[in-house]
Amino acid sequence: MNIGLLGFGTIGSSFYRLTLNQEGFCVKTLLSRREREGLSCQVVYSFDEILNDPEIDTVVELIGGMHPAFDYIYAALNAKKHVVTANKMVVCAHYKELISLAEQNGVCLRCTAAAGGGIPWLPSINRAAAMDRLDAVEGILNGTTNYMLSEMTARGADYSELLREAQELGYAEADPTDDVEGFDTRRKLVLSANLAFDISVNEQDVPCEGISTLSSEDIAWAKERNLVFKLSARAERHGSGISAYVCPTLFPSATTEAQTNDIYNLVSLYAEHIGKQSFFGAGAGDYPTASNVLADCMEIKRGCPPFYNDHSLDDCGIDNAGTEGPWLFRANGTYTVRCLSVANAFYVLSKLRGIDSTALLAKLPYTVEV
Repeated sequence: MNIGLLGFGTIGSSFYRLTLNQEGFCVKTLLSRREREGLSCQVVYSFDEILNDPEIDTVVELIGGMHPAFDYIYAALNAKKHVVTANKMVVCAHYKELISLAEQNGVCLRCTAAAGGGIPWLPSINRAAAMDRLDAVEGILNGTTNYMLSEMTARGADYSELLREAQELGYAEADPTDDVEGFDTRRKLVLSANLAFDISVNEQDVPCEGISTLSSEDIAWAKERNLVFKLSARAERHGSGISAYVCPTLFPSATTEAQTNDIYNLVSLYAEHIGKQSFFGAGAGDYPTASNVLADCMEIKRGCPPFYNDHSLDDCGIDNAGTEGPWLFRANGTYTVRCLSVANAFYVLSKLRGIDSTALLAKLPYTVEV
């Protein structure tokens, strides 16, 4: 396999080093904005040199962001080159378009590293969905926020202190909005739901609440009740529709979810016959993520069916009106628990924000009385 590699940052450089030890895989050309010394591949500054090279059969996109990444992926698929990417933003926003384009051109589009970091989460969903009816997918899907919440719980530190620390450690970007407001988690949930339920979801239809309003007082309130905050995402079949949302969730301290700490992810699927299956591993990091990129390349080289091309791609709206449960609200320092549907819970939060812009919403487990 001759690879055109786009980007040589943390993940791109790790992927390159992994290929050096793999027979049959060659990074032939690297697209980079600056010179790179000591590499065995050609370094170019124009994507056209990769696009027009007939020897390159696979493009690996690891530059991130929407543009020019989308343009490169689209052009590569149109040129009948396989594409492997870790770019959840592009694949989530253009899911149907890119999958249809790959199918039309007889090539593969794979993005295992876009959800779950080093966990083979999306292929696991695809395998389970092929043999059973999936009823729900859920989990902790963002390493940055999980690190912050773990440290807030362990040390009683404030959100702002942990955010600075996460940025210093390289877990959080200079602009951490996508992570801390839950948008990164939402994109991963959308990709998971698309595969689990054979649908195509618009990410803007999924209500999303991050962790930026969580305080050390909230953490202490939860600890007194043997509960732990995690940023969790869930999508489930609901009647004839799909319910999906992202928000802080409280788990009993003895549960596996509560004890999933640092940058680790824990994701689960629920199937009609095989029941619950959970997957744990590093949700971020250079080599864990790069290993899933390489795994996708290996699947393509082996001629495995392109699992992102096998689905009906029916557009699906989100219906959160019929999934009821207990929710925790905090506004002006007062905590309230109410049993509401997901839709009504987010509606109440929007009203509370008019009173207190830092109002908190968190999902509570059915098994806990507060």
